[in-house]
Amino acid sequence: MARENKISMEHGAGGQQMQSLIGDIILKNFTNTKAGSVGLEALDDGATIELDRDFLNNHKSAELVMTTDSHVVKPIFFPGGDIGKVAVCGAINDLAVMGAQPLAVSSGMIIPEGFSITDLEKVVQSMNAALLEIGVPLITGDTKTVEGTALDSIIINIAAVGICDAPVRDCGLQLGDKIIVSGFIADHGMALLTKREGFEFNSDLESDTAPLWKMIEPILAIQTADGKRAVTAMKDPTRGGVADSLNEMAQKSNVGVRVYEDNLPIREAVLTSCEMLGLDPLEIANEGKTVIGVRPECAEAVLELLKSHPYGKDAAIIGEVTEEKPGKVILVSALGSTRYVDVPTGDPIPRVC
Repeated sequence: MARENKISMEHGAGGQQMQSLIGDIILKNFTNTKAGSVGLEALDDGATIELDRDFLNNHKSAELVMTTDSHVVKPIFFPGGDIGKVAVCGAINDLAVMGAQPLAVSSGMIIPEGFSITDLEKVVQSMNAALLEIGVPLITGDTKTVEGTALDSIIINIAAVGICDAPVRDCGLQLGDKIIVSGFIADHGMALLTKREGFEFNSDLESDTAPLWKMIEPILAIQTADGKRAVTAMKDPTRGGVADSLNEMAQKSNVGVRVYEDNLPIREAVLTSCEMLGLDPLEIANEGKTVIGVRPECAEAVLELLKSHPYGKDAAIIGEVTEEKPGKVILVSALGSTRYVDVPTGDPIPRVC
């Protein structure tokens, strides 16, 4: 009986066992599966996406935005989420920070022989819950199995398609912009590390994994006095954390960024854990936060709107864009001293997404 609850090579071989797996575990647990005339339940070679005619008629231009992300997070279940939730949220957030309304996603799973079917169903249900939260369908997918010696756990790839009138770029920072982070940083990476290594301290710490489109969408409508979008740049601070995102934004925009240590939203539990382990919270991954560049006169309006959403209630203005040291990020300590926030040389916590 125990063997029947495990993935076998036959589950990826295209026969009856594969059809049963798809029908009983995957199709059964995805609620929203169509974005056009052909959806997931058709089990066709692809799926269709019907474009919103109202969107096309109400905007001067329209562009499709596409992203893809593969997820190898370990462990696959962690406080605040699992590999299914982080896979969906990761792709959705990549679209959201480009200002794109998510239209549909696809899923590709590579599953090792011997993987628990019960765990697979939990992962699929978690993916479905995240998609339902933002009303985005999963419209097509693929499942492969490999020998148990080839992988230590499941791998999930999510591709996502969205639409926008003008994409928000990570290279758009302008002099004088305020830098906003949408909430407490480093929660995801530290929650994962605590679970993975079995640390007893701060066992209540949870990942921040969340789909951010509903939080981001309203701030895109805020405009400056001359009718331009107030948000100039955005970034999803996953691997490498806020440090990596700010450096990339500064380098691509050819500006300097100054960040104030006192303004950084960091939980005491995270700060304590990082100090004990010799880690910098600025370099730790997030899965439910965004870093935003905003024109200074609109910063408070954007901040207020972010704080009105549950995922942005702890948002804070952490710094500004300056002329000094283009391409560099400078941190001002509580005592007034300064240091460079460098690009991380590697991931301090591997397999976080």
